[in-house]
Amino acid sequence: MKAFHTFDATLRLNLLILFTAGLLFWSSTATFLPTLPLYIEEVGGSKQEIGIVMGGFAIGLLLFRPMLGRLADQHGRKLLLLIGTIVATTAPFGYLAFKAIPLLMLVRIFHGISIAAFTTGYSALVADLAPVATRGEIISYMSLTAPIGLAIGPALGGYLESATGYPFLFLLTAELAFIGLLGALQVNNPPVQKQQASKTSSNFWQILSSPRVRIPTLVMLLVGIGVGAVHTFVPLYIKSTGAELNAGLFYTIAAISSFSLRIFVGKASDRLGRGLFITFGIIAYLVASLLLWFANSTNAFIIAALAEGCGGGTMISMITTMMADRSLPQERGRIFAICIAGFDLGIAIAAPILGFMAQQMGYRSMFAYTSVLMLVALMIFLTLSNKNLTHSLKFALGRGQDVYSLNNSH
Repeated sequence: MKAFHTFDATLRLNLLILFTAGLLFWSSTATFLPTLPLYIEEVGGSKQEIGIVMGGFAIGLLLFRPMLGRLADQHGRKLLLLIGTIVATTAPFGYLAFKAIPLLMLVRIFHGISIAAFTTGYSALVADLAPVATRGEIISYMSLTAPIGLAIGPALGGYLESATGYPFLFLLTAELAFIGLLGALQVNNPPVQKQQASKTSSNFWQILSSPRVRIPTLVMLLVGIGVGAVHTFVPLYIKSTGAELNAGLFYTIAAISSFSLRIFVGKASDRLGRGLFITFGIIAYLVASLLLWFANSTNAFIIAALAEGCGGGTMISMITTMMADRSLPQERGRIFAICIAGFDLGIAIAAPILGFMAQQMGYRSMFAYTSVLMLVALMIFLTLSNKNLTHSLKFALGRGQDVYSLNNSH
């Protein structure tokens, strides 16, 4: 935490308010992870319908993220924080009001806008505020809001669902997001940099086709499919194996594991480069998928949750940091939006496609497929992450610089 003490009081306070708003936002969102699949099952949804409704979240993300990235670059990051928290405050009332699967799907798509807006605005604002020399450290610390929220939310959700039922649970998630909105209103947004805007590629396809963005986006897509499988089907998979484990606890363990790693990884990446930690993160996701493929006991699920958390704690925050290294402030919102949209697309297609697979062959076979996808993601990153095979391997193993970084400071 040394980096924070070198900042002036205004910047420290700004980061603290931003962190608190992020924590409340993620706690609200994560409450639905173990509870919503069970709620959809209770109102009569099949395995595939559960997948479709849960995947609706990512459809909302996908449809709106590129447009929101543009908004962040043109009108500042704070606007996106406000949109995200307002949607997260209103969406839970939709789950309460509707029971029909198509209507729940629409509510879930609407709810997805909250993450698209909040995470794009939050990531871009943190990258803007963080000094280059300590960027990895600051982004890692500030990205702790997700794993802490993912530790609090599912445990809280699982407890409230069994103790008080769904109505109180949904009202509480709305309340958490509303307090997050009050925090977001206090955030001080630095002025939007408009100079050099003409020199930066503004077209969606132009940005996506550039090698500095294309490969990280593809890796995020493949990993997103694996993460989508975990987020949607683990509660039902645990139930089907008869393992004595509260599904909320699986996500809490993963979040604690993610949290523990992020504290160290960011600072280390400022010295050793981002590539090594992205490689480690993809391997951790691969191990988690393999463990879930063979899981049949409580301990196996707990170890899989630890591996899943190691993946989340390194890969996501390190790719975010790498994209900050590779972008100018005035294009950062769009670049983050496009790269993270790869992850969103993975989650979106995971739920319906893997839901169909689970219906036909069972959950175990489904995780065999996600293991193959994680292996493909690893091979792509090792061989294509930089301008040629040699540079890629060196960068991915922490032995060379990122050729595409705009500030080769590590």
